[in-house]
Amino acid sequence: MCSFLWSLSEPLHHLHHKMGPYTITYFGVRGRCGAMRIMLADQGQEWKEILMDFADWTKGDLKASCVFGQLPKFEDGGLVLFQSNAILRHLGRNHDAYGKDGKEAARIDMMCDGVEDLRLKYGKMIYQEYDTGKDQYIKDLPNHLDKFEAVMAKNKTGFLVGDKPSFADYSLFEVLLNHLVLCSSCLDTSPSLKSFVEKMSARPKIKAFLGSDAYKKLPINGNGKQ
Repeated sequence: MCSFLWSLSEPLHHLHHKMGPYTITYFGVRGRCGAMRIMLADQGQEWKEILMDFADWTKGDLKASCVFGQLPKFEDGGLVLFQSNAILRHLGRNHDAYGKDGKEAARIDMMCDGVEDLRLKYGKMIYQEYDTGKDQYIKDLPNHLDKFEAVMAKNKTGFLVGDKPSFADYSLFEVLLNHLVLCSSCLDTSPSLKSFVEKMSARPKIKAFLGSDAYKKLPINGNGKQ
């Protein structure tokens, strides 16, 4: 187990609530923490990473303390959270990335759940069907992406809901980055999504994070397949 502090050279007094950095405890993969790391970077936040190796995890002490027996574990001062989408929602509330009113928040929740459906399909293929189902998954992908393409095209702001990134945008962006590794041409028939990925990738703090060793050294998935 090892830990490190991620910072985009932001002074400590810029941290939210003056409580010091957030802490993420997770394995040395992008996995379920990819979106929250990108979101934290874009929001100019520092966070501490505690990287758990599988040998320590199988000892069971930390697992027993996790509400659902799963990582990531996220700490914000005295608040300890599990479940990656709950963590994204918390960050959305903390950093004005949850829409301008209740109606926008509801639509952002809906889009986050849609991204989760896609993430689960991707995960099932990666971990259970990579050798037998990868080609069919890629073939079917336009049927999954066109739902997001339609929403993005209709909104016309370059984001899923409203006129700035919400936590659902960070989640979609990260899933699309993973899919571009799987199939570099997967967005060629989705111009709004392609533009969205380019725009998010060019945001200065995201660009710096995606170019960092801390990001690049982490595999996308725990089994090495991508």
